[in-house]
Amino acid sequence: MTERLSLLGSTGSVGTQTLAVCRARHIAVSALTAARNVDLLERQIREFHPAKAALLDEAAAAELKDRVADTNTQVLSGIAGVCECAADTEADTVCNAIVGIAGLVPTLDAIQAEKTIALANKESLVAGGKLVMEEVRRHGVTLLPVDSEHSAIFQCLQAAPSGNRALKKILLTASGGPFFGMTKDELSRVTVQQALKHPNWSMGAKITIDSATLMNKGLEIMEACWLFTVPEDRIDVVIHRESILHSAVEFTDGAVIGQMGSPDMAIPIQYALTYPDRFASPAPELDLTALGQLHFAKPDADTFTGLSICRQAMRRGGLVPTAVNAANEQANMLFRAGQISFLQIGELVAEAMEACHSAETFSLSDILATDRLARELVDTRVGWKTEEGY
Repeated sequence: MTERLSLLGSTGSVGTQTLAVCRARHIAVSALTAARNVDLLERQIREFHPAKAALLDEAAAAELKDRVADTNTQVLSGIAGVCECAADTEADTVCNAIVGIAGLVPTLDAIQAEKTIALANKESLVAGGKLVMEEVRRHGVTLLPVDSEHSAIFQCLQAAPSGNRALKKILLTASGGPFFGMTKDELSRVTVQQALKHPNWSMGAKITIDSATLMNKGLEIMEACWLFTVPEDRIDVVIHRESILHSAVEFTDGAVIGQMGSPDMAIPIQYALTYPDRFASPAPELDLTALGQLHFAKPDADTFTGLSICRQAMRRGGLVPTAVNAANEQANMLFRAGQISFLQIGELVAEAMEACHSAETFSLSDILATDRLARELVDTRVGWKTEEGY
């Protein structure tokens, strides 16, 4: 049970919902971090009174420092400030809700400070899973998943006293995003505004686009491999449009256990912060009779290539998942900026994967270098296509 929380990425979608849980459960907040949202972070500081706050953007941090000079909150800046909050001595739990690989180094710092980790930053495991899990084991810390699907899997596995020995496969559910059932020809004409209209969940822009491409589900396959120590071929993806069954596990005896609930992040966030206890949450109660029926389908991996790309990357191992994650982050951003088409996201990520060489051993600096090179490859390809008139 969390008593004092350091929250990284407090102004994003998961961050603000985490603070709603803290508000409802009276969990103290010792540190807050964000990228550059001065206005919202100031309001959060005045409500939760953290001892520390950090903004990644130096200029924004200087402005925040002036604004909250009348409080007792120490304002830090840059990645060093974020990492100081990640290792905050007052916190017993660190929730990492940062989006992207920017969350990797703070995750490692929080683990090395021997904090309980509530992890919403899947990229920490996608890009640096080997390093992160080695540090988790070395420091003996508890890592609790916040993603709704991985929280569901974690909860279902508690039904198996023998642990993973009884696990046959993981059934990872996906909403299918806003473009479920579309052909490649139809996808070639979709807009950013259409891609940002998720049917069930309220999420940040980057993750919403990832959901539309199904890249988010591919990244979640890689995350699940590390969290639950299973190979990718024992993780099936099932399209479930209603987002009521958040994921399930099948055991060796044929029993399938799933976790259901309203599509509300309050449930997995609160469970990570109060584990192993359960309390009333602000999420609406699930009414199965009102739903009437649930639907399931196979994903179209030929049209939505993110799934197959991520599976290939996980099988190749080494730094290949890092390259895939970085290329996707960059291509996702370029699509939102109107620089590339929807289908080009998958094309650019696949090219970055093919350009990356696997490595048996690697360090944090190797991960960060691969991340930079994959982004540069995407930028170069887009720049070349622009020059050619595309």
